[in-house]
Order: sequence, then structure tokens, then C-alpha cells
Amino acid sequence: AFNWPDIRSEVTVDGVVTVVDSAAVAAGRFADDHDKVDALRVGDDNLDHESPLEELFEDQLTAADLIVLNKTDLIDAAGLKSVREEVASRISRKPTMIEARNGEVAAAILLGLGVGTEGDIVNRKSHHEMEHEAGEEHDHDEFASFVVELGAIADPAAFTERLKGVISEHDVLRLKGFVDVPGKPMRLLVQAVGSRIDQYFDRAWASGETRSTRLVVIGLHDMDEPAVRAAISALV
Repeated sequence: AFNWPDIRSEVTVDGVVTVVDSAAVAAGRFADDHDKVDALRVGDDNLDHESPLEELFEDQLTAADLIVLNKTDLIDAAGLKSVREEVASRISRKPTMIEARNGEVAAAILLGLGVGTEGDIVNRKSHHEMEHEAGEEHDHDEFASFVVELGAIADPAAFTERLKGVISEHDVLRLKGFVDVPGKPMRLLVQAVGSRIDQYFDRAWASGETRSTRLVVIGLHDMDEPAVRAAISALV
């Protein structure tokens, strides 16, 4: 859109910053299971391209002028080295790569890149664009999401700890929502990336608002929704 004449004549893109979840990369969240795919490919010649999540990861790296390796405080030196190598191997361009702990990056580093990215779009094509140019079809239904509604959760710490097992077993990519904790005037916000779960009380329940536990589950399009629903419901 920034390359459209009417827009390009008025503004420019200073630069594109891509933030990488280093802990997720170190845990293999964006790497295809190549051994499994190779085994399946023996019986199915149609399995010839990477997973949608892996493609999205590479597309966001390809668009970057600056890559921020965030959450490096959650991994050790060997893990960080592995993340650097993994990220570098995914793209032919070599943008600047910096590290961040606890999401802290100076504004002076992020602003004033002066790249004018809209003039370099030809070198930053996504998997989707390249497939269209090659006349290949692309599956647009790559991700799926649904809402799980539960009653009050008396022991939220135990609930979220058991939730990690469900996330790992069913390969849930993201989970977010809020929990009704009896006796608490505020709702408990829950956010999960992979099996790492953050939780905190974000605001008081509004007057007239129905107290409930509602969790949005996000995964790949072939995620077994009934099984995930049943597994989460069984935790209460």
C-alpha cells in the first residue's frame, strides 16, 4: 500500500522492524518437523512445501530492515546462538539483528532508519506473492480459532499449569482471554504463546458485565477443535 502513487507521494516508510520471539524460535515453534514431513511425503507427493506458520515467519523476516531478537532473557547463550543462526538461515537479505531483554529497546535504535522500504519491495516478496507469480495455488485457510467458555476457576495457578499440557499436546499456537476467579473483583487476563503463559489481573469486572471464563484458542487449520475443547473443559 505504501507503494501506491497517491500514498508514496506523501509519505515514506522509514523502515520495517520485525520482532522475533527468541524463546519460541529456540523451542522450535517456527521450524518444520522435516523428518515427519519426509516420512509422509513417501506416500503423498503433494506434500511439497513448508508449513504456513514457517512461511509467515520467513515472510516477516524478509520484510525487515531491523530484526529485534526479543526475550533473550529466557534463553541461554547456546540457545541465543542457535536462534541467530536459525533466523539468518531463513532469508537471503541480511538486515541488522539486535538483541532485547524484557522487551527493552531504545527508541533511538528503532527510529530514524531512513531506509525508504517502499523502493525495495521487489526484493521482499512473500511466499504468497511468489506462488502467485509462478501460477501456483495457495491455501488461504492456514489458521483457525475458536472460543472456549468455562465457569469460574477457583485455582487459576493450577489451571494454567495444567493448560500447558493441553497446549503442548495439541500444538496450540496462541491462547488468550480472561478468567473468572471467585472472590476477586478483577478479571484475570491470560495470554499464552506456545506453552509459555503470562497472567495478571487487568481490570475490574464492569457493572452489569457477566462474569465468565472465555479463552480464544488459535492454531493451524487442521487443529482438532473438539479434542482441544474437551481437554480444556476437563481442566475445570
